[in-house]
Parts: sequence; C-alpha cells; structure tokens
Amino acid sequence: MILSSRRKRVTIKDVAQAAGVSTQTVSRVMNKFSYVSEKTRQRVETVVEQLGYNPSALARSLSQQRSYMLGVVTFGLKYIGPSRTIYGIADKADELGYMLLMKEIDNFNINSIDEVIDSLLARQVDGILWVAPEIGNNHAWVEEQRAKIIVPVLFLAMRPRSGISSVSTDNHHGGVMAVQHLLDCGRKKIGHISGPLNWWEADERKRGWRETLEKAGIGPSEQHCVEGNWSSASGEQAFIQLLETFPGMDAVFVANDQMSLGVLREAIRRGIRVPEQLAVIGFDNIPESAYFYPSLTTIYQDLQLLGEQAVQSIVEMIQARQENRSIAPQSRFLQPTLVVRESSGCVL
Repeated sequence: MILSSRRKRVTIKDVAQAAGVSTQTVSRVMNKFSYVSEKTRQRVETVVEQLGYNPSALARSLSQQRSYMLGVVTFGLKYIGPSRTIYGIADKADELGYMLLMKEIDNFNINSIDEVIDSLLARQVDGILWVAPEIGNNHAWVEEQRAKIIVPVLFLAMRPRSGISSVSTDNHHGGVMAVQHLLDCGRKKIGHISGPLNWWEADERKRGWRETLEKAGIGPSEQHCVEGNWSSASGEQAFIQLLETFPGMDAVFVANDQMSLGVLREAIRRGIRVPEQLAVIGFDNIPESAYFYPSLTTIYQDLQLLGEQAVQSIVEMIQARQENRSIAPQSRFLQPTLVVRESSGCVL
C-alpha cells in the first residue's frame, strides 16, 4: 500500500467553521479591515495559526472574482516625496496580499489620462491609487471623468473635492506650525522659500506662512517670498534673492528640506550665523536633515504612512463594493509634526 504524504489543503471554509464565523469575516481578518471586533479577530487569527491556513492567491482571486491587483498612477519619482510614498504603498499592499501595477504619467491631457486608466482597467485592477500630485489644472478631469471609472479610485496629494475620496498631508497646518515655531522663538521678520506654486502642496504651505503671520499682526509681503523648484540649487538661488528683497530677515521657512540645504550652504558662505542671526526651518524631515550643519528643524510628514493609509482605504473601498455596501467618499488629512533641532535656535 502506498501512503500519500500530502495533506489536505486547509481552506477558508475550514477556518470559518472552526472559528464559528462566516468566510467573509475570515477574509476581513486576513485583509486587516478595521471594522472587525478585536475578540473576533483574535479568535480567527488563533484558528488560522492552529490550522496552518495559507490562502492561495489564485484560489482567492477566482473564488472572489477579484484580481488582487491595484493600479498605481505615479508622477515625479525623481522627487523624494513621491518615492517615499511608493515605499509605503508597496509595503502595505504586500501585507494585504495585493500586487501593484504601476503606470507613470508625465502628460496630463485627457487622452493620456484615458490611456492610462483604460490600460489599468484592461488588466482587471480592483482599484486605482492616483499618486500623481495636483499640479496646475492636471486634476481638472477628476470631477467629470471619475464616474466613468468602474473601480474604486483614491487620490493622494489633491485638494479635497466633494464626493471624491482622497488622503493627503495637511500641508497648510504644517506651514502654520513652522511659522508659529519661529514666532515662539522670538523671530519677527520671517521670509519664505516656497516650492513651485503650481503644486497644490506648495501653495498650501505658503498659505500657512501667510495666514500665521497675519494672525500675529505681521503683514507679509510678496517680496518676502521667493519660489523654488524643490531642489537644493533652487533653494540657494531663492535665498540669495530673498536676502536682496528682505535684508532685515531674521528667519526663513523653507518649503522642503532639500532647498533648506541650499540655504544653509549659502548662509555659511556669506558668514551668516545660523541660528544666531538667521533661524531656518524646513519641511519633510528627510533622514539627512538631522546631519545638516547645523541640524535642521523641520516639519515631519510621514509619507510612508500616507502610502500605507491609502492602500488600507482603497482595499476597504474594494471590499465594500464586493459586498454591495456603500462607503461615503471622504477627504482625509494626516497631521505633520514639528521636529526641533539646532537651526531654529530654541527648544520649546
């Protein structure tokens, strides 16, 4: 007699029966959905471990009529921000059992956008993450065309729009925190080096600078703001220009850490002591900012978490659609935090 060493594969139905729940509940636990009670989650996870359940991606896809694939539309991966967000998206997608199909877009005319969307839908993606940031009118198509996309779509780094789901960093609040910190440190003449102002995120940071100064009774002038392009070189050139138009400046809020590096370099070259004569604060908290000289006070936006939250949200939207449930579209903001180091001149 020949004995087979093969074990019968444990199925999701086996787990559901042993845990006393439905197969849908097991699926929700495996996909880490937040609306499963902690008691039920623990019971299902215990059974999964006891039975050695390891779901087959192919079987899951066939049985649920889902591809377990997310389309990701990107732009500007040469910039640090979008690339860090992609890391978060990739990590969370892998955790939840999803594959990614990435499409980079550099032309935002309606024909190019239609091509990208049609390409993703043709490959049976379950949902689309639109990671390309809002620049100028490159999101003008959203409200008119969104209803034609037959799968859930979630936008990142986009101005909130009624009836459309999005998740973004609260850039305005980050700008407020940066300028308020400088005010709290006793600075009164605060300039701003913005990112390219056709980017919604850069415009929001500038709005935070302007409104915080106005609230403090300090009327900001447009001459006190110079536009950069996110690069260190542009930060240096903007700082040189700002020194000419705002010679009494005692602090500067720089819209990202890379441009801050250019500011610090030029300040050292000119013999301007930071922070004694000039306080500097950046935005992003890139890992290198702790090693600038002096170390950079900055606003930390967790872009990896932004990517993770985007995946969690789109997967919940997909699950709701699968179960014929409705989820009200919402615009969510992740709050940045202040990281105080040497360049602002005071520890609060």
